[in-house]
Amino acid sequence: MFFEKQSVEEKQKYESLLKITGALSRLSSHSDIPFLYYRMVENIFCEAFGATNLARSDISLDAKKDTIGLGLKTFICNNGHSFEKIAEFNRNKHLIDAENCEINKIKLIAKMRNERLETTSGITDLSIENMFYHYVVRQKGKLLLCETPMCLINIDNIKIGKNSVNTISFSDDLNDYSFNFSKSTLYKSFNVEAIHEFDINIFENPYEVLQELLPDILTKTVIANPIIGTVYLPLYSIAKDGIKHVPTKSGLNQWNALGRPRNLDEVYIKIPLWIHREFPDFFPAKDTSFTLRLPNGSSIVAKVCQQGGKALMSNPNSALGDWLLRSVLRLKPDSVPVSYNQLEQIGIDSVEIDKFADETFEINFKKLGTFEKFKENHISTM
Repeated sequence: MFFEKQSVEEKQKYESLLKITGALSRLSSHSDIPFLYYRMVENIFCEAFGATNLARSDISLDAKKDTIGLGLKTFICNNGHSFEKIAEFNRNKHLIDAENCEINKIKLIAKMRNERLETTSGITDLSIENMFYHYVVRQKGKLLLCETPMCLINIDNIKIGKNSVNTISFSDDLNDYSFNFSKSTLYKSFNVEAIHEFDINIFENPYEVLQELLPDILTKTVIANPIIGTVYLPLYSIAKDGIKHVPTKSGLNQWNALGRPRNLDEVYIKIPLWIHREFPDFFPAKDTSFTLRLPNGSSIVAKVCQQGGKALMSNPNSALGDWLLRSVLRLKPDSVPVSYNQLEQIGIDSVEIDKFADETFEINFKKLGTFEKFKENHISTM
């Protein structure tokens, strides 16, 4: 799938970095099972294989290399399989609860899961056929590497299995799943069939090892182009009654506005006025062009526009919409305006904008509620 197709040097580097990290397990755990935080696995994977780290986006993939996308996981398992989380639907709970029977609830969950995979495909410009899970299974004194396809759920072949007060098990023709209603979380069964495995020798006292390495560590160079700021922007507005909605003639639906003829890909992302007040030096001056990197690896030219700098747009103004409307939301030209319900279905309603030291920017999608939390954290100073 992925691992076996990589170069010998890359695979050796990956194993070496996992061995080093696993050897330091006593920094966090006294178990004989190696400790690996999932973010460590993501960073090690990308470092070893030269992959693009997608973990900052709330999508179904954590890494991308060439035409392959990977969901990265690590977990403890001492038998043949383990159910692990693959999606959360906390913000969609009201939609699930509204369904009147088990099979309809499960079909809706499957549909939303599939929508997220399709959206991830559009965001990253990768086909679902080229998406896989790569998982590091931790056992006493060793690590096992496994891989499996990241499949759409075959809704027509869903069969309900055992259920309890809070959980329903189900399967399609390829995989077994479980949905926990109290946690609004979907789990998938991962089989432990190692494509490669190796032993981990855990240091009894990792602090002594680190003290010996400290002089060399302190001489290492820092990141050349670090992130120097981050803001979050909503893809929606809030009506007077408090209901979230996507305006039908502005924002993601600017193409539908009255007046002059519009390009069908014309959109903008709203920049609330308080963002400029709280982060006055984050964006360049109005109408000043800057580079905005997309999660698929490409870049567009962007700028802050309109009165009060309320809009993040691209130049040409169709570039951002072509990506957002056609690739991400998979809408056809002349379709109906984007609705908040569509954003709910794919589990995304805001974007993260990172600013780098070289004055370039990067955009990533964030899960439902992210902008609200960001605003709450700054409300005291507004």
